[in-house]
Amino acid sequence: MIGERVVQRVSSTRGFAKVAPHVIPALDRAVHRLTRGKVLLSAQMLPGVILTSTGARSGQRRRTPLACMPEEGGRSWLLIGSNFGRTDHPAWTHNLLAHPDAEVSWKGADIPVRAHLLEGEERTAAWKRLLAFWPPYATYQARVDREIRVFRITRRDQ
Repeated sequence: MIGERVVQRVSSTRGFAKVAPHVIPALDRAVHRLTRGKVLLSAQMLPGVILTSTGARSGQRRRTPLACMPEEGGRSWLLIGSNFGRTDHPAWTHNLLAHPDAEVSWKGADIPVRAHLLEGEERTAAWKRLLAFWPPYATYQARVDREIRVFRITRRDQ
């Protein structure tokens, strides 16, 4: 518990917000590739997926390691566009808005998903659960003027 609180406190700092976006995704992608999709380093703190989306402008496939909150039943996850409390929305959120069909790598399995941007009461309810799950999201939101985007990604039946 003490270790988790320390990690949460460190991850809420501005210094972390400056360094983490450059270091953590690169390490996650490398370890994920080396372990054939079975391990994400950042998942030692929070559950994580590798999101493969289609670039909003380029149309190219983009792979992004992301923290997530699994939902009951294993058919959906919440993705949080916190961008570590930085001012802009992360690129992957623009990609999902333009192309909601995507894929996640979850515990070594590649799963086709569809993204849905949560708004209104649906977002409010999810946000409360997210804050209980990872309190630093409140610090990230307080640091920016934009509303942090929250997506529910759901398995697509094949």
